[in-house]
Amino acid sequence: MKSLLSTLTLLIILFSSRAVFAQIDSSLLKTKTTADTAKHRLSMDAIYNRPFLKLGNMPVSIGGYVESDYEYTVTSGITNGSQFQFRRFSLFAAATIAPHIKFLSEIEYEDDPSGDPDNVAGPEFGVEYAAMDIEFNPLLNFRGGLILNPIGSFNENHDGPKYEFTDRPIAMTQMLPDTWNNPGFGFYGKQYTGHWMYGYEAYLTGGFTDSIINNSEGKTFLPAAKNTLTRFNSSASGEPLYTAKLSVGNDQVGQLGVSYMGGVYNTWRVEGAPVDNKRSVNIFDVDFNGTIPGTHTNIITEWAWVFVELPPDYTPEYAHEQFGGFIDVVQPIFHGHVLDWDNATVNLAVRGEYVDWNVGNFAATGQKEYNDLWSIMPGISFRPTPQTVIRLNYRRQTQNDITGNKIGAAIGPTAGVTFGVSTYF
Repeated sequence: MKSLLSTLTLLIILFSSRAVFAQIDSSLLKTKTTADTAKHRLSMDAIYNRPFLKLGNMPVSIGGYVESDYEYTVTSGITNGSQFQFRRFSLFAAATIAPHIKFLSEIEYEDDPSGDPDNVAGPEFGVEYAAMDIEFNPLLNFRGGLILNPIGSFNENHDGPKYEFTDRPIAMTQMLPDTWNNPGFGFYGKQYTGHWMYGYEAYLTGGFTDSIINNSEGKTFLPAAKNTLTRFNSSASGEPLYTAKLSVGNDQVGQLGVSYMGGVYNTWRVEGAPVDNKRSVNIFDVDFNGTIPGTHTNIITEWAWVFVELPPDYTPEYAHEQFGGFIDVVQPIFHGHVLDWDNATVNLAVRGEYVDWNVGNFAATGQKEYNDLWSIMPGISFRPTPQTVIRLNYRRQTQNDITGNKIGAAIGPTAGVTFGVSTYF
């Protein structure tokens, strides 16, 4: 903790010396970037596709973002009143170590209840990303360190200033673990042909633990594995988690990604002796991001399927299959000059979400299992610059327990207003 605080203090001191900083495009972190390829972006580029500030001729660049919100929610007439939340503060530090060798790290303070329904974990401060990249060829690059597993798009591309909504998608935070990071190694590459772009990522990392079916939620809950801090230096199963993603994009249409993540999650041997059968978790994900040219309507969507092998004596509350996702539709209604901002934008937006934590039927009766959630969130946002957003959202949400009965205040709000700001710096 002391070392992290020291790092944070150093970065703040460097950042405060604004007179010696000049803003640079993140693509300049590479030793050479042509104007043509700089126009092509895939979700896998998100970790470097951020605004950075460079300290004179020093090789280190820094940046970050902040999120803060106001929330008022009501469920069945019950409310906690006005809540003011300082959700996140992230600092990035990037360096070109030598030609074709780069390093990027992200240190984050987070106190966001969206990924923890009971918010029992409290505020967290730690390293979210710290990895080195070595470029052998555009199609063959090596990455190693603490990485973000490229399952879907949101896990790698989750920065608050990029979205018109104060909350992160429910399926990507309470079905999948958001900002799911693990130590590991792998390869990635990209290829550009005219308007087309292709990319892949493939990694071997540490992975999930027994906590995904042994947790306080009383259900199959993959985000519980994030609280197992020993996963950064040991693996419960002793076997790697496999993650792979293929992406294809067209700069006039959008991009499509298909990804997989899976492996053995349980402690099946102790001191070399088998104590259980190997049990696996497998996740399949499809994501799309595109803009309609005529209206400039932006569409972002991601859907995931989770399959978990369970012990035979587990009750129906623990699901072997889960499904969920979201779709964002963002429509600019104004773009122009406001005060001293030349590229100010006003957007109307709406997000639809669905999560089913228990897909299937009860084995004993054949009746449908529920434990599902529906949510719709319209909103309006103002962007004085593309890197800063002020947003107002209204959420309407309904949730059922496993038998189909409506869930009350102990689980989550059914209606609420949130107002927030987020910006890169």
